[in-house]
Amino acid sequence: MGGDREVCESCMEGVITEMVSAYSSVKPDLAARRIEAIGYQVGNQLCERYTMGRPRFTDHLEAIKFLCKDFWSKLFKKQIDNLKTNNRGTYVLQDNRFSWLKHIPADFSMENMDSPAYSHQSSSNDKMNHAMSLHLYFPCGIIRGALSSVGIPCAVSADVSNLPACSFVVRVKA
Repeated sequence: MGGDREVCESCMEGVITEMVSAYSSVKPDLAARRIEAIGYQVGNQLCERYTMGRPRFTDHLEAIKFLCKDFWSKLFKKQIDNLKTNNRGTYVLQDNRFSWLKHIPADFSMENMDSPAYSHQSSSNDKMNHAMSLHLYFPCGIIRGALSSVGIPCAVSADVSNLPACSFVVRVKA
């Protein structure tokens, strides 16, 4: 049984790596939009499947809790480790060991994650930042798509300043 899970994880890592590789040669903002859009479709469809037969969520917090517990458990076989909110439409979802980034060096730090526009990638650190950001647009899209599926329009960004932890910041649009 455990071997099947490892195969699924390696397949997912392969898909993300190939997607990033395919889009790494196009303009960074276009690559970001395309990868995030693919994640959005995946998240939207998965959430539709996972919420079939459930009553509609009564508020944003209930839907976010579903995302952190049930949805995340189906994707990663674990719940989100920490959820914080400012009670004004911003939620921070913390995964202390985000499995899709487990092959990234622990001493890597990400800068300018909120800015998808990168200039021409010249240094190896710039290329690493670019590759990392492209890897994170996909799960950000999944989260946005899942929440959109339950009627919550939002923007999602990621922070990986403390690898292998990853924080996803969800800002609900009014």
